[in-house]
Amino acid sequence: MQHIFDMIVIGGGPAGYTSALYASRAGFDTLVLERMAPGGQMALTDTIDNYPGFENGVDGFDLGVKMQSQAERFGAKTEFADVTDVDFTEKIKKISTTAGEFFAKTIVVATGANPRELGIENEKEYAGKGVHYCAHCDGRFYKDKTVAVVGGGNTAIQDVLYLSRIAKKVYVIHRRDSFRATKIYVEQLKKAENIEILYNSTVESIIAEERVSGITVKNSDAGEKKKLECDALFVSIGRIPATEFLKGKINLDESGYIIADETTKTSENGVFAVGDVRTKELRQVVTAVADGAVAVHFAEKEI
Repeated sequence: MQHIFDMIVIGGGPAGYTSALYASRAGFDTLVLERMAPGGQMALTDTIDNYPGFENGVDGFDLGVKMQSQAERFGAKTEFADVTDVDFTEKIKKISTTAGEFFAKTIVVATGANPRELGIENEKEYAGKGVHYCAHCDGRFYKDKTVAVVGGGNTAIQDVLYLSRIAKKVYVIHRRDSFRATKIYVEQLKKAENIEILYNSTVESIIAEERVSGITVKNSDAGEKKKLECDALFVSIGRIPATEFLKGKINLDESGYIIADETTKTSENGVFAVGDVRTKELRQVVTAVADGAVAVHFAEKEI
């Protein structure tokens, strides 16, 4: 006979393991499906300074392991496998994975979103060694140094403004001749004395040995290339939600995020979306764990 869990959580990041913690503490038979290691994107951050309770910061991977251990202390189980398909149409939901099929009364999707990369040579090699995707996570390492930011949307400009208060100088590289960001952000940007904007420009290459020491930028109008000395490159050109396996199974927005409000309820009964994968304004560890608690609150009624 097939085993039916009370809850299956897809994704072992902070939102996923918080869901598992609250569910298992409530006495629910809970399974977490994680494809790699606990922590999600959080695990790639050396030091997290904006998560409450750690006055000296905390290593992202260590925090992920602690969250897993805490949930498992109350009975949650973890299975390391890739989810290949889902069926949310019946009261008992079916999850197909590389480790077999699993069934549950409720599902929490916590698959997160991955930063969109530039796709240039050495980008992956120097990730964490001067190439970063989260200004609020890693900006503090560049106090009084020179950094560059790629992007032109609201998130990118917010990153630039944040970094301008820390760094000595901030280059902004944007491929268009104007920003897509809200006017109020752009006005703040132009008032800052330590920000230099390079319009109609793209990053061609990363200059580095052990760490990033500069970048090569190409201007699309003139076709000219020039080298900029900088200690870090922050890439802020959007994120890609991990929802490919959910297309046609649940309502997604135009960017691929699961449509869910502050209740975390989705278009399918008994299915909840938490953390970076759902439509929301702020994607941080602290908002992810909050989602996990909320999801279980509403899931209890389904169970």
